[in-house]
Amino acid sequence: MSSPANALARHAHENYARYPSLADRVVLITGGATGIGASFVEHFAAQGARVAFFDIDASAGQALADELGDSRHQPLFADVDLTDIAALRAAIADVKAALGPIEVLVNNAANDRRHTLAEVTPESFDAGIAVNVRHQLFAAQAVVEDMKAARAGSIINLGSISWMLKNAQYPVYVMAKSAVQGLTRGLAKDLGPYGIRVNSLVPGWVMTDRQRRLWLTDEGREDIKRGQCIDAELLPEDLARMALFLAADDSRMITSQDIVVDGGWA
Repeated sequence: MSSPANALARHAHENYARYPSLADRVVLITGGATGIGASFVEHFAAQGARVAFFDIDASAGQALADELGDSRHQPLFADVDLTDIAALRAAIADVKAALGPIEVLVNNAANDRRHTLAEVTPESFDAGIAVNVRHQLFAAQAVVEDMKAARAGSIINLGSISWMLKNAQYPVYVMAKSAVQGLTRGLAKDLGPYGIRVNSLVPGWVMTDRQRRLWLTDEGREDIKRGQCIDAELLPEDLARMALFLAADDSRMITSQDIVVDGGWA
């Protein structure tokens, strides 16, 4: 039986676009248990896609999959540490075996932990690159043969406006997120001949529970008010709805682009 929360979510989805090309399409989302990633999982499931998602938060991930159990296809969750490339490859192989060829990849997982330049060590640098950009390349590598065979596919790499704004207090994160743009453009050129599209989805400051709990202050609210053109909170669903468009056939000639969703800040 569907919960009141699910019924409310379905009603909300009815007010926005539906994409018939996403029905039954296999979609893989990294970092999907909470925050923006959870919104991706919910929105793709509401479109009737076959969704798989990875996260290291096993309890939140399984709870989300169970909550969406009355979707056309219940999402498939796996507890995966994306910094372990062998584990990532094995989990992607499991998704293919369970759901079929992967047609959409949403490289969402990241960690914007604050740190100063003085605190960075070779080990913390490698860890920051691993969690924020390295897995994007290897996830793409692992799904691309499916997309080549289909002569179609969409890879959506999550970037950030942080480096565009010259944000301080997390230099390795900013470096990694700026690298996403280069990864996107390079892959788009390599994969375009096969009909595969690669784009960066670039969020502003999205008001997830984590952001509110850890980083949002009165000063931060003033920064948002001054920076954004639209005086409203940027929410996870604002990113999810753009991801749906970039994954659907409606955007078939959009590739190698940075799609910025930030209320006009950058």
